[in-house]
Amino acid sequence: MRRLGKRLLFAGVLLALVACNTKTTSIKTLLADPGKYDGKAVRIAGEVEQSIGALGFGAYQVKDGTGTIPVVTEGGGAPARGARVGVEGTFRAAYTLGTSSRAVIVEKHRVSQ
Repeated sequence: MRRLGKRLLFAGVLLALVACNTKTTSIKTLLADPGKYDGKAVRIAGEVEQSIGALGFGAYQVKDGTGTIPVVTEGGGAPARGARVGVEGTFRAAYTLGTSSRAVIVEKHRVSQ
């Protein structure tokens, strides 16, 4: 029952993002063409896999079913592992080597359960 409530809350968060004319981009799409999104505002939604934070700063990893990407915060700490989040931030491409791309999102706004 509690799990159902969390899923409904996450669905509500996603609907709220959609209702505000916001569109999430899959992590797979971001990492497939990092140059296209570098320095641009993006929105993702998914589950927090790993999380670390101290003194209001933090970093966490979000998985959306298509891929995983790290998110860094400059205030507000990091959400707990397992939390469902919607994140808006600036996409920063680190590097692409062959078929592997690394990037990070610098969080500006987060909605979580």
